[in-house]
Amino acid sequence: MPGTFTQIYIQIIFAVKGRQNLISENWKADLHKYITGIIKGKGQKPIIVNGMPDHIHAFVGLKASKPISDLVRDIKNNSTNFINENNFVRGRFSWQEGYGAFSYSHSQINNVYNYILKQEEHHKKKTFREEYLDFLKKYEIEYDVKYLFDWME
Repeated sequence: MPGTFTQIYIQIIFAVKGRQNLISENWKADLHKYITGIIKGKGQKPIIVNGMPDHIHAFVGLKASKPISDLVRDIKNNSTNFINENNFVRGRFSWQEGYGAFSYSHSQINNVYNYILKQEEHHKKKTFREEYLDFLKKYEIEYDVKYLFDWME
């Protein structure tokens, strides 16, 4: 009996609520590992997770059986609980609503991996807002600014 075989490569980007710089250097590696575990636990293929103090990039090989919105919901909910249960921040941590999800071909995996790996270097030249708006423009995604992340200027 024939099966269905897919591998869809998606870069997911989401931000800390209020775009605060809450992801500390002291525990960001633990957070990235935890998010990687969530992705694996949901039967998906984590390629790389990295980010900055105010946002995360997760590059995932997504199987067609899992809607992106469900995976992002699970990542955000479970990682929020992980951060709060470990008291990594004062008060309650949460992610902003919404996310960006951008698709790539198999031939682009190395480029996207390296881009996400070098986030610190990249953000010396470009703000998160500039980066995110560039993604929307590159992918020709129409948007209303009132539905974008809350930007810290």
